[in-house]
Amino acid sequence: MATEIERKFTVTNDSWRDNVRKTRHYRQGYFGGGGKASFRIRVDGERASLNIKSATLGVQRSEYEYEVPLIEANELLDQLCERPIIEKTRHFVDFGGNTWEIDVFEGDNDGLIVAEIELNSTDQVFALPPWAGAEVSHDARYYNVNLVKHPYKLWPTSSL
Repeated sequence: MATEIERKFTVTNDSWRDNVRKTRHYRQGYFGGGGKASFRIRVDGERASLNIKSATLGVQRSEYEYEVPLIEANELLDQLCERPIIEKTRHFVDFGGNTWEIDVFEGDNDGLIVAEIELNSTDQVFALPPWAGAEVSHDARYYNVNLVKHPYKLWPTSSL
């Protein structure tokens, strides 16, 4: 079984920007349903993929990803995915021997910045960068699938 082990953190300042080694822009959408899994289509430049992820809360989840034709992915995003479409720029930053992915959201989620680190095990030790804030791995609001239903622009200011 394919497994993703990922921890998520808020971002407290922009000092990470000095160490970006690669940047990608993503457009991704989710198909209705819910239940045991989320179904996502993502376009990343000239590559597109279908992703199926277990709907469990936490740092470890089942995840499957399959490449799909770009033209079909764009049709799915435009015609079948729930709104709003998630648009974000992902910045890859190396820190403490690991690669961090920092997502800067756009559109209805503008203003939200989340840092993620993928790990090999749930108990893997890693260095926390100075720009990483509170851990939000167990906060469902920060999951992309939930940002479609409850975009960041609608979050009460007191809960940020």
